[in-house]
Amino acid sequence: MNDLKTDLFPFIIKTSIVHTVTYFIAGVAAMTLLDYGQTMGTENSIFKPITDPIVMAGPLLQPIRGVIFALAFYLIRHSIFGSKLGWLKLWWLLIALGVLSTFGPAPGSIEAIIYTKMDLSVFTYVEVVLQAFAFSCILYYWVNNKNLKWLNWVMGVAFAVVMLLPTLGLLVEQ
Repeated sequence: MNDLKTDLFPFIIKTSIVHTVTYFIAGVAAMTLLDYGQTMGTENSIFKPITDPIVMAGPLLQPIRGVIFALAFYLIRHSIFGSKLGWLKLWWLLIALGVLSTFGPAPGSIEAIIYTKMDLSVFTYVEVVLQAFAFSCILYYWVNNKNLKWLNWVMGVAFAVVMLLPTLGLLVEQ
């Protein structure tokens, strides 16, 4: 394990990049495999259509969530990144706090099951659980292996592509 004398700014950058890239990949996979284009934005859906400009810009806004995640994880970094099974701890934190036990009735949460008429969809769980898994594993590995230049390049290029594609999509829509 590393010495965990991680500076805050590089930690924020890595967390934001990993979150944004895994979010985008999980979203594209779910949109393709679960046919979100046909269900999002329909009369019975709580979601905006995927052609809505703010939805299209969604990946461009994910680094903000990455910063929020980073600021929270940084406070408990010794417990997560200094532990042999830290990726598992991080994954469980994301599932417990970000999926199952949200303060509001987010789809798939306990609150939604109790207080809304939303259908409980196993597909929602597949998307968010797999994204949280990838996010946890990659971030854990990257933070604990700071000197891997190839990983810095791969994640940097992936982030640039994720930022470029929605930008181009929005420009074409204009």
